[in-house]
Amino acid sequence: MSKLETLKMLQELYIYRSFGFTYYKKREIAPQKPSASIPNSMDELKKNSLGCLLCNLCKTRKNVVFGEGNLHAKVMFVGEGPGANEDMQGRPFVGKAGELLTRMIENVLNIKRRDTYIANIVKCRPPENRVPTPEEANMCKPYLFKQIEIVAPQIIVALGNTSYRYLTGDERGITKVRGEIIDYKNAKLIPTFHPSYLLRNESAKKEAYQDMLRVRALL
Repeated sequence: MSKLETLKMLQELYIYRSFGFTYYKKREIAPQKPSASIPNSMDELKKNSLGCLLCNLCKTRKNVVFGEGNLHAKVMFVGEGPGANEDMQGRPFVGKAGELLTRMIENVLNIKRRDTYIANIVKCRPPENRVPTPEEANMCKPYLFKQIEIVAPQIIVALGNTSYRYLTGDERGITKVRGEIIDYKNAKLIPTFHPSYLLRNESAKKEAYQDMLRVRALL
């Protein structure tokens, strides 16, 4: 067995150990898919994620940004990954983009931010705020999928290209799909622009506002 094959096998072992496995025989189970062994409790899931070492992002993070909000929320927002402020505080969307997201929730949806649930595709900050690699995203997706399962929202709002792509597997850009209402498991998925994009592109705020009106109508 080559050194590379050995490293890949060790990586898979760490994945299964993180999700509670003590022994396994077959390696064909895809690590990015949720497993029955993943904790069904949000507290236990968070505890697992706080000690996660599944990808290289664990080497540069300050804090794991697990997610937060109402465990019975009707609306769940999924972003790309933590930024510098989020990494420092261990909470999602707490910088300028987070302030904008909060205004979108409270001023358009007319609900409190705390009544929603907010998470990201990856729970550790990619260096320099770069886009997560496929490996990083796929390692982290089981946590997010279990969060979605536990919260069971009626509506999932995918914030930006990365969120939409890894939730659905659809490679179309956000400008091509925003405005759609998509059946997603037991929920409706609404893709829209990431708040960071809106801060750089004021003209897109009108379209994002329209998307939030669609969310409000579904509520």
